[in-house]
Amino acid sequence: MIEKKKLNQLIEYKANGQKCFALLIDPDKVHDRASLQRLVNMAIENEVDFFFVGGSLIVSDFLSSCISDIKSATDIPVILFPGNNQYIDLQSDAILYLSLISGRNPDLLIGQHVLSAPILKRSKMEIWPTGYMLIDGGNKTSVSYMSNTNPIPHDKSDIAVSTAIAGELLGLQLIYMDAGSGADKMISEKMIASVKRAVDIPLIIGGGINSVSKAKSAWKSGADVVVVGNAIEQNPQLLIEMTEAKILLNQQLHKIQ
Repeated sequence: MIEKKKLNQLIEYKANGQKCFALLIDPDKVHDRASLQRLVNMAIENEVDFFFVGGSLIVSDFLSSCISDIKSATDIPVILFPGNNQYIDLQSDAILYLSLISGRNPDLLIGQHVLSAPILKRSKMEIWPTGYMLIDGGNKTSVSYMSNTNPIPHDKSDIAVSTAIAGELLGLQLIYMDAGSGADKMISEKMIASVKRAVDIPLIIGGGINSVSKAKSAWKSGADVVVVGNAIEQNPQLLIEMTEAKILLNQQLHKIQ
């Protein structure tokens, strides 16, 4: 069994109240290796905690070289964020082993896992069992369409809480609530805070976070990791501003403790 050093590090960050930032890179949205290198260098300079690599639909053949280029440039953990079992690359440090607990599609609850399990069992990647929850972000997202599931309504915090608790009791080690790439609105502060109070495992929040104020709102509401991809692809300057906000918030939280 592979020791989950990087997952344990994330759990330790949570225990210490330290907030994390993950840059989501969709291989289909990186135009060339030079632009990827510029983005990676900026992430390194600004102390990004994790690279999440993947997407709900990948039609290019850039996934493997994308991961290879990141790993050749830095020791920052590269975490695979797969849409299905075809998007697995064993160069990654870890994989978000996503069980779509907000939906009722058995293929994404266990079916895809059965197909990928033998390969992952033999790999050296850390496996991060993750309860993946789609939350309504105001528009139809790619992940909702591809998963053939309905997201949890934006204002139904009680459903989100019950779903997250169920995931934790089933033994999942992370909860990832996602409004989806290009969402009109991020997950509400009320929902994030409610789920945070209900579970003891790390909470990842993504989708619709397109400003520094929204990133800070997610962290302050209870997110242990904030994930941003789309907004940074459109405005790389946000990467600098969001990581600066994370560092300042961690300094403030440390003083309080």
